Amino acid sequence: MRNMLIDAQTSHLIGHMNKHKANIEILLTHPVGIGEHQDIQEAIETELEEIANYHDKLEMLVKYFPKTEDKENKNVGLTKGK
Repeated sequence: MRNMLIDAQTSHLIGHMNKHKANIEILLTHPVGIGEHQDIQEAIETELEEIANYHDKLEMLVKYFPKTEDKENKNVGLTKGK
């Protein structure tokens, strides 16, 4: 269960990072797609801040909550061989 929760949180954080990376790509490749009064550099900086936020959270998750060996799957494999 612990590893499943860690995997879910990892996917959640990476998904948010990818969303903001895609937003930056759009800003860089199609700047006319943004409103005419929008400061593109400011919008990119805002997206970068969001990526940094989720990246930091992902680093903390990996550093302080490493995945553990799944004892249930290991035990199942051992009992099948008997």
